[in-house]
This record gives sequence, structure tokens and C-alpha cells, in this order.
Amino acid sequence: MTHAHGKRVSIISISERMQIPTSKPKAWFGCRHTQALLMAMGFFCCYAIRVTTSVTLEAMTDSSKANPDFPELPWNDRTKGVIQSSFFWGYVCTQIIGSIVAQRWGAHKLYSLALFTCGSVTLLIPALAQYCGWEAVCASRVIAGLFQGSVLPCLHTLLSKWAPIEERGRLSTFVYAGGWIGNVICLLSTGLLSGSSLGWPSCFYIWGTITVLSSILFFTVGKESPNEHLSIPQDEKEYIETSLGIMETEEKLSTPWIKILSSRPMWALLVTQSAQNWGFWMLLSKIPSYIGKVFNSNIEQNGMVTALPYLTAWLLSFPVSFISDLLIRRNVLTIQASRKVCNTIGQWIPAVALIALGYVGKDHQDIAVTLLVVAVASNVAIYCGHNVNHMDLSPNFAGPLMGITNTVANICSILAPLICDIIVTHPTNVEEWRNIFFLSSIIYFVGNSVFILFGTSQIQPWNDPMEKRKDADVNSGTESTQENGIPHKIKDIENMSVDKDT
Repeated sequence: MTHAHGKRVSIISISERMQIPTSKPKAWFGCRHTQALLMAMGFFCCYAIRVTTSVTLEAMTDSSKANPDFPELPWNDRTKGVIQSSFFWGYVCTQIIGSIVAQRWGAHKLYSLALFTCGSVTLLIPALAQYCGWEAVCASRVIAGLFQGSVLPCLHTLLSKWAPIEERGRLSTFVYAGGWIGNVICLLSTGLLSGSSLGWPSCFYIWGTITVLSSILFFTVGKESPNEHLSIPQDEKEYIETSLGIMETEEKLSTPWIKILSSRPMWALLVTQSAQNWGFWMLLSKIPSYIGKVFNSNIEQNGMVTALPYLTAWLLSFPVSFISDLLIRRNVLTIQASRKVCNTIGQWIPAVALIALGYVGKDHQDIAVTLLVVAVASNVAIYCGHNVNHMDLSPNFAGPLMGITNTVANICSILAPLICDIIVTHPTNVEEWRNIFFLSSIIYFVGNSVFILFGTSQIQPWNDPMEKRKDADVNSGTESTQENGIPHKIKDIENMSVDKDT
């Protein structure tokens, strides 16, 4: 496995770890929980920054649905689509670069810088929109995307150092769920703020300020690892380090890029992750327009209706991840079966819901909202599906795998709102929305089908180009057997995997 600085690490086997006491620290709330809370707050702000334009653009371009005392900008739907997609122009460029910088410079510092920059450029948007035009707004979103491209590699690195294996699922779910609740709070608040006396500029001022403050807090209180935390209790530090069972060495691994790019399971993962990003960001960016235009709702109602599906998804993320881990732990499902069942729930149920949504008329807003809740909430199951498959395929190169698949998948995040605007030329026309919903359903179906047919949880031969795992097992006096295609030593740490921002 590759640790924070790109070095090969030795993993203590189950038998070896059982000889070391792993009693929990006395304090029920420790430094690791504080670090997880700080990470979650930062990720909360990241997603809030991403979606500030989703509802606010409607208020900026139609004063009849917001406070009319603030400027109305003459931007058409095509321009708004370009603004919404511009974030991903930068985001796709720094996935792999971000992981390299996080390893060499430090994830703590890079995460703090990313948050500070995103908050700062968001504070400038009202002035840029009124005095410099939509092109300047796009530029600010590109900058935010460039820095947010490093966020997932940073969180992967930090969680790998702070989360004990016994708590890995809970802590990582808590951190990444911060993004979902960030969607909810931001979508709700931007609708309310746009219709209030503060007007639409306040959406950017408030969320930009919160993000800047979050970056300062993380920089001053957050730490790179338990070893760098001067006031961490000794029992908690020993508990984390013993639980992880990792001893870092100076030996470095050379990434087998050609073998990775010629791997069929990797391509299956890439296809399903691309399908996920298409559906997720098409819905997130276009639900406000759909609700506002088809059902003629005001900006406050628009924000609340748009936030409801993501609030439901956030609430479901905890029982879904718990049940998935429980079924694997009790051998009800193999790891591979669990991945494919969860991914099917997360992509095929939304596909069916979107098909049904295409036939909902203008007089049935309640039915439309219900179907949107089903589509978005069930989608959360993919976090126990393909989102953890990078670690299944290659514990040593999960980072590069994430960089490759997330870079390609986020091209779909750029294309989704743009193609939606090409298809939906008359936003009040239900039949045009039906076409985009059908297209998204087909993409969901194809993406999951490829994952079912060609995806696997088996560790790939190119995972260990040094081919020393067998020698290490012999030298340690243990035999590496396999269960569900995962050697016991690797299976012992499979819960160390954490999810991306699709």
C-alpha cells in the first residue's frame, strides 16, 4: 500500500496485530473526532461553494422570483449553463496533480489553501457579475474548481492517518456526508436569502465568508497526523497507530500506468463513475430550473424543494453504509456482490424514477418532488458500490486510480448542464425535460450494466509490481490465503478505503 508520501508501507497481519493491545482510549471524544469534524466542515463548505450558483442564478436573472431591489442580469439559459459547468473546467485538471502535491507538501496545508481560495473568489462574484460580466464569473468558478480538485486527495490522505480501522467507516462517512448536508443547507439558504432584504449577493458573501473562516480554523487547529498533534493523549495516539498497523518504509513503488490503463475492471469502474457524475450533476444543477420553470415556483420554494432530495440522501447514507458493512461482515454477501447490489440500487432506481418523472405534468408538483427524492436519495447507495472499488482493485494504487477515473468522469459533469441546455430550449416544456430525463436514465442503465458485467472486487495482478507480497508472507511465517479474492492481509484493511466527490 502507498502511504501519504508515496512510500511503500508494510501492513501488520491479523495474527501480528492480535499480539498488540488495542484498547480504546479513555476519552469518548478525542482528537481524531475533532479532526474528522474539521474535515467535514471543510467538505461541507466545498459542496456549498459548488452549488451556490444552482439556485442563485435563477434569482440573478429573474427578479420577479426574488428581491426586485437588486440588479437583474440579462443572461439566457445557455449562458447560465456555461457558468454552472465552468467550475468543472478547473476541477478536472487537478485531480492527479492534487494527489501529488498533497503527498509532497502536506494535505493539511493544501486543504486549508483550497478552502481559503474557494471562499475568497466566491466573495468576488457579486462585483464580477455586475461590473465585469458573466465571463469573469466563469473565471472565478474555474479557479474554485482548480483548487477543489485537490480536496478529495487531501481527505484521503488525512483520513488514512487519523481514522482507526475499527472506526474508518463511521468517520469517513461522517466526513463525506458533510458534502451532502452542504448541498442541503446551501440550496435552502440561497433560496431564502435571494428573496430576503439581503438579496442574491448575500448568498456569495455569506458562503464565501464561512468558507474562509473554515480554512483558517482548519489551518490553526487541524493537524497532518497524530504524530504532529502535540496535545493528543498518548493512549489515543497509540490506539490509532496500532489499529492502522502500518509501518512506513523508504521503498517506493513505480506506478504501472500502462497496466492500469489496459485493465478491464478499471475501465468498467471508469464507465460507471462517469455515468454517476452525469446523473448527479445534471440533477444538482438543473433541478432548480426544472422546478422554477415547469411549476412556476418562487425562489424560496425552489430552494426548499431542491434541497429536500439531498437532505433525504444525507439521512439515508448512514443506515445504508452500516447495513452494507454488516452484510459483508456476517458473510451474507461477498464483497463483490455487495458492491454490485449497492451500485444497482444507486443507479437503476434513479433511472426508473427519472423515466417516471418525464411523464409528470405541470399540475402534479408533489409527484415530481417525490420522484426527485427517490432518484437522489437512492443514489447515495453508490458510496458502498463503485466508489470504494478503487481500493478493491488496487490498495497500492487507489490514489492514481481515483485520479484517472475522477478526471474522466468529471468531463461528464461539464457536459451534463451544457447538453441539457441544448435539449431543453424551452424550459417550460415538459416534453423537452422528458428527453433529458430519458437520456440520463439510459446513461445510468448502461453505466451500471458495464459495472455488473465487467467490474470485480478482485485485487489486480498489477497491484504489486514489486511482486514481494509472497516473499513478505514467507518471511513473516504466514501464508497469504484469499477470501472473496482479497488476501487476508489486504482484506484486514479494506475498511481503510474512503469515498470521492463523484
